[in-house]
Amino acid sequence: MRRRLLSEGAKELSYEIREIVKKANQLKALGLPIHWENIGDPIEKKCQIPDWIKDIVVDLVKTNRSYGYCPSKGMLETREFLVKENNKLGGAQINVDDILFFNGLGDAIATIYGLLSMNTRIIGPAPAYSTHSSAEAAHAHTSPITYSLQPENHWYPDLEELENKVKYNPSIAGILVLNPDNPTGMVYPLDILKKIVDIAKRYNLFIICDEIYNKITYNGAHAYALAEYIGDVPGIALKGISKEYPWPGARCGWAEYYNRDKDEQFDAFCRAIDNAKMVEVCSTTLPQMTIPRVLGDPRFAEHRTALNEKIGRRSAIINEILSDIPELYFNPTYGAFYNTIIFREGTLNSHQTLKIDNPIIKKKVEEWCSKTTNLDYRFVYYLLGAKGICVVPSTSFCTDLKGFRVTLLEEDEEELREVFTTIHDAIVEYLHS
Repeated sequence: MRRRLLSEGAKELSYEIREIVKKANQLKALGLPIHWENIGDPIEKKCQIPDWIKDIVVDLVKTNRSYGYCPSKGMLETREFLVKENNKLGGAQINVDDILFFNGLGDAIATIYGLLSMNTRIIGPAPAYSTHSSAEAAHAHTSPITYSLQPENHWYPDLEELENKVKYNPSIAGILVLNPDNPTGMVYPLDILKKIVDIAKRYNLFIICDEIYNKITYNGAHAYALAEYIGDVPGIALKGISKEYPWPGARCGWAEYYNRDKDEQFDAFCRAIDNAKMVEVCSTTLPQMTIPRVLGDPRFAEHRTALNEKIGRRSAIINEILSDIPELYFNPTYGAFYNTIIFREGTLNSHQTLKIDNPIIKKKVEEWCSKTTNLDYRFVYYLLGAKGICVVPSTSFCTDLKGFRVTLLEEDEEELREVFTTIHDAIVEYLHS
């Protein structure tokens, strides 16, 4: 071509959560049964949606309104409902113009980061959900700027590191928080959240908080919403229904803007995000229409509580099985439905293996390993080839910490025990090979 087509930032776009599927499917085609622990899709794991939620969707499908465009910002009735839900928290107050719907939070994240000036940065956690870190890096044409979550300290953030990076890097304009956190399953204590907001206030930054798992907590934890602790600092909360209902296939999420009136530049940024959606026309109508009827139904709280209790039991089972390996940093989870397990420094090397009987599969795994220098990728590939268990390497989540992420979604608790016992034994075998 006469011109280079590809942006430098495009090199930063990656999503190992689905990339690993390509390799797993190669082995599946060779006859290896695969247990999928790579992606947070409750439906794939046979989570049953209650009939009353399905009935609401069916009723709305029968209306002509559900087939048409909706307003660019989203269905007014739905935004009115969400305004009431937010404002009764007693924190930052919003109105219907402070809510904007997207086709899932991936759409929201791409839009928000894509509208930042190239030299304006959002500092995010490490490890971090790769949609955020990839979008931030892609817009800036360079690696993401991060602050550390500490596996040796319950996955809580290193606040001193965060403040120092903010203080000495004037390009940073915002702080990203994921609460509950993906990929670690950590839920932020209120005092830590307030300290992050204090940093933002002192350095004139805004907050982005991904709250897609806000209603998914267990083991006694509570996830505070951004509106409850942000005070007068500008901020954007990202929410959705893919995990709450769950209905990931609906691709329905929204942003809530807080304190737009406190900063002229932030207000202009929010208007630009609105305009970007208007150019796109609008987001999907049907899922939005369900929100007041589903989330406003008293049965929803019971439904979500029951699902959370199940996740809590699975968390306890995984804790029971994996927490006794001294070479690991293992933390119990309290929110979302993931756990990231980290190998202690110096425990992995490039000579460790697992026994693979099938010579074709063994050759493929060795080929994959020859193309990476990431030691956790090696373990993930051997686990896949030897045991048929598909997990995600932790270094794909914008961190140097070497380990892997699993889900807490397996509905069959007997199978859950079997899978994680296999993972336990595979770790021990691999480390001592």
